[in-house]
Amino acid sequence: MRNKTLAAAAALGIAALGLSACAETLNTQVTRYQAMPAPQGQTFVVVPDGGMASNGGLEFQRYAAFVAQQLQARGYQPAATMQSANMIVQLGYGVDHGQMRYQSDPFGYDPFLGPSSRFFYPGFGRFGWGSPFYYGWYGGGYGGNLDSYVEYHSQAELHIRAAATNQPLFDGRAQARSQTNRLDVLVPDLVQALFTGFPGQNGETVKITIPTRTRTGAAY
Repeated sequence: MRNKTLAAAAALGIAALGLSACAETLNTQVTRYQAMPAPQGQTFVVVPDGGMASNGGLEFQRYAAFVAQQLQARGYQPAATMQSANMIVQLGYGVDHGQMRYQSDPFGYDPFLGPSSRFFYPGFGRFGWGSPFYYGWYGGGYGGNLDSYVEYHSQAELHIRAAATNQPLFDGRAQARSQTNRLDVLVPDLVQALFTGFPGQNGETVKITIPTRTRTGAAY
């Protein structure tokens, strides 16, 4: 009995560590094309583009402020008016409705090894690109060996154009998979991914891991 209790405690400890690891990072795939001029005080204005940003509003303004902060940190300046801007920065973002995913529980009951085998199966927890953590076990007790979770796909796009000529200067897209659909969690992280190593190499696609801003209430 004592061995089973220790095994159960060990399994719960492993699960807690795994959940923490998922909740603290977001894995993104970033694609960038760029012909950005060297920063010389050029001015910009951030406007809504596609997806859930289309209607603008207070939520968009919050995310546009993140973009503005990133551009200012790199030597560009916000314009007083759209007419005085040297660059037009278009921001779009969105998240889908999610899909239910199923995966076998590696702690499932093995009829040949007995109930305690559910705590010692190898290979538990592959955290990384497209690898979700599990919310819990189905069925309760032994024999519940099928886990389910909802996987959401999110995306942020950034397009920068020269205001006078409409010449493209930067096209970027950041994509991620997560177990949350909260835009207030996802969009700032996707924006940060777009600006990690900005403007990047023309035509590159890179994987970037971002420490998440929200530690509670969301699992990745």
